[in-house]
Amino acid sequence: MPRRGPRSEGDARQEILDAARASFAENGYDRTTIRGVAAAAGVDPALVHHYFGTKEELFTASVSVPISLVTALPDLISNDLDRAGEEIARLFFAVWEEPTARASLLGQLRHALATGEQPAIAGFIAGAVLGRVAERMTGEDRELRAELIASHLMGVAMLRYVVRLEPIASVGPEEIIVLVAPRIQTYLS
Repeated sequence: MPRRGPRSEGDARQEILDAARASFAENGYDRTTIRGVAAAAGVDPALVHHYFGTKEELFTASVSVPISLVTALPDLISNDLDRAGEEIARLFFAVWEEPTARASLLGQLRHALATGEQPAIAGFIAGAVLGRVAERMTGEDRELRAELIASHLMGVAMLRYVVRLEPIASVGPEEIIVLVAPRIQTYLS
């Protein structure tokens, strides 16, 4: 591993984030490793763990997605299944309405649409989010229903943030949440 000269804590952290963004964009979520990111940043893998923890946490930091997306979603389903549809929709649109996260997610989606490659966010959603949601659900078809939740939300996101189809693009997020939450709830129950 190439060693670089002395750098500040902020510089090392930023170099790790830059390397992670490049790796997730090029390799996707599944093929990106902490060791690979560390090597690209010229740091020890322990430093990546020190700053970011797990691969999931590194991913969320690299795309500016709040870590609450990883940790809160499974808890919403186990705490109050009768309100989980609304809470999932609220959390999803809170992430998309945050400008930095939206810019990163849009970049990944546009790249995927242009190249036909699966965006890194897809692997993250499948492994880190949907798997945890499905574990909390009941019924034989719970994995399918968890994927239907994701497909419904991503379809709305595509029309609202990528295609910018009217009126969905300009209506307030609260109005969308009110309309989408009952459909999400049906997948849960």
